[in-house]
Amino acid sequence: MKELIDEWQLALRAEIAHLKKFGSRPIRIVNGRLLSSGDDFRYYFDARIPIQIPTGSKVRLEMKHIKREGRVLSSEGKNVILALEAGFGERIGEADLYHDPWELLDELHERLEEIKKSKRRLARVNRVMNPPTSVKHPDDKIKSRLHELILRTKYNPVTYVWGPPGTGKTHNLARAAANHFFKGNSVLILSHSNQAVDVLMRETASFAENREKFEEGKIVRYGQQRDVSSNLPLFTDQLLMTKHPDLANEKESILDERKKLKEDLSNSFSKRDSDQLLKLESKLGNVLEQIRRKETQFVKEATIIGTTLTKAAIDENIYRKRVDVVIIDEASMAYVPQAAFAASLGKRVVICGDFKQLPPIASARHPLVSKWLREDVFHCSGIVETVETGKLHPQLFLLNEQRRMHPVISDFTNNKIYHSLVTDHPKTAVLRAPISDQAPFKGMASALIDTSHTGYFCMTGHSSKSRMNLWQLFLAFQAIYEALQAGMSSIGYVTPYRAQAKMMNLLIDDLLKHSFDQADILSATVHRFQGSERDMMVFDTVDGEPESRPGMLLSGHNSERLINVAMTRTKGKFIQISNVDYIQKRMSPSKTLRQLVDHQLLKKERISPTHIGKWVKNQHPKLKWHHALNTDVIFQDIQTAEEIVISIPKGTRLTAEWVNVLKKAKGKLSIISPEIVQSVPIAHHVDHSLAFPFIALDRNVLWLGVPFEGMKDVLPPAVALRLESTLFTGEILNQIVPRD
Repeated sequence: MKELIDEWQLALRAEIAHLKKFGSRPIRIVNGRLLSSGDDFRYYFDARIPIQIPTGSKVRLEMKHIKREGRVLSSEGKNVILALEAGFGERIGEADLYHDPWELLDELHERLEEIKKSKRRLARVNRVMNPPTSVKHPDDKIKSRLHELILRTKYNPVTYVWGPPGTGKTHNLARAAANHFFKGNSVLILSHSNQAVDVLMRETASFAENREKFEEGKIVRYGQQRDVSSNLPLFTDQLLMTKHPDLANEKESILDERKKLKEDLSNSFSKRDSDQLLKLESKLGNVLEQIRRKETQFVKEATIIGTTLTKAAIDENIYRKRVDVVIIDEASMAYVPQAAFAASLGKRVVICGDFKQLPPIASARHPLVSKWLREDVFHCSGIVETVETGKLHPQLFLLNEQRRMHPVISDFTNNKIYHSLVTDHPKTAVLRAPISDQAPFKGMASALIDTSHTGYFCMTGHSSKSRMNLWQLFLAFQAIYEALQAGMSSIGYVTPYRAQAKMMNLLIDDLLKHSFDQADILSATVHRFQGSERDMMVFDTVDGEPESRPGMLLSGHNSERLINVAMTRTKGKFIQISNVDYIQKRMSPSKTLRQLVDHQLLKKERISPTHIGKWVKNQHPKLKWHHALNTDVIFQDIQTAEEIVISIPKGTRLTAEWVNVLKKAKGKLSIISPEIVQSVPIAHHVDHSLAFPFIALDRNVLWLGVPFEGMKDVLPPAVALRLESTLFTGEILNQIVPRD
């Protein structure tokens, strides 16, 4: 096993080297002001998005060609205080902040080194990587599926649990954990994400409470606490308030004062306030150190502890602890060395996840990184290899009945992805009918909005370097808006491409936040959705003409997993938005997305482009669909605009009416085209090629699909749309052709 751990350490070192060299994505920070200078240089910055970097973390600041190393003194909301090794001057207009996670991997590397010194821990790791081919639990005592899982975790040193979406993974793991707790065994619950730890710990505590066996301080959620919505004193913040109220209140008082000071600094910077803020940060540091010591005591006294895999590797309160049972949730998203390290902490280990969902993410191009950091422990231990032969490994326990999805949706995933090993609970269809019966597409649990022959809208953003498709984006927004108007509030928009998700977030923020502030709408790439669920999911595949082929995200090695996650987040309504003609022409029938499209066509779930007038019932005041050949409104907009940006694809011939309107326009006119438009010589020419036409007015109003003469591969009806959004229109112009 030592040789195997050596390989893991080499893989980690390769990933660390890559992260050190290339870093992470920057966070843009602005309006930097020098607070003090001495041994270090302390700056206060504002940010455009909330910053969540732990205090004390090492960071790097870059401005133009200058780099400075430093650390975070305070990070809260949309501001941050940094201590830098050298200064940039009194004020900094804007800079890029980098926080690289390589330090966390360095800690994991050290934990693996410690394992090599212990025969007992090496043996535990060996059992995980080479699970026994025979089981020890008594088959004749099994009373139910849940009872079988409990017996497995009691008698076998390693138990793999395969938990497809909606099959009750949390329900079963919580009861297994509680059962060990009732027997006096210590349990460590670990997961890739804070959210998963929160959910599993709340379920475990609730089950113990229902059995009247919950004891304050015996079941403890340790670590970052974003959601403390538990009636039971489960989180360390709750325990602190119960057992040490003076300390908890002092912390809250300092945080409130700090928040007010930061607001004052944002509005009007003063030396007095900045000095006071630094004193508060020092005072808060002392209080947090006292709290840390109390939390250490909480962990020592607890019987069930829940935290993340990352914290387990960096916090000695966890990695020095030894327990009877380790439960690893979402193990399919964890690095193999993480799972192995976690398993070494307990006499028995339960490894739960779904190897049909997304694998871990690593960046370095190195064979050992691909082998050990881009694949999950189910694959690397031989569990999946056994499944692929048509059998279940003796140590693999399958949760095989799903209760989340409407059977119309799960029909594809149950059969195509899980090879008929998973079935539906008999009541699922009835339970999900109230969702599927809502708009859009009433009575349909699954729908395929087909964008074939509606134009060439797929493109790669200039700054994002990621694909986007505006036509499909607006169709997705319309589907979400129809659902909201029908009373639905739990909605997810998922796409493989980061740029597309960002553009949808801009639309949601600008057009929906104030009207539907109670709605739970999430727009993100697939990784953000793993482990969550929504009443309705909209899956936007983005790919289409003029791109020569679908992206690797939809056709590559892990595309089945991506599509599986996108589908299985939903309860009652799944809407896919795809260019059917493009996918059928450019994608092999063996690919999962092609199979999904063919499945939905076979089930007659296609929504044709000609149906848009039937399903669009509610026009948003700022986003309206128009007949593209009815130009009255667009011409009125042009006449009153002060700035006009128009995209005219190559080969477009404008009608005399369009030429006349553009020549008479009073505002500054710019034409984006790969060739000078001779019919409108007064325009400023922007040499850039786009496959679709649009018009942007005053960086506020966006018309898409006009002039219609510039559209390619369009069958009736001729549809255009008008959006009124400064936020969205400005960003689209930046993505298409940045401002000078």
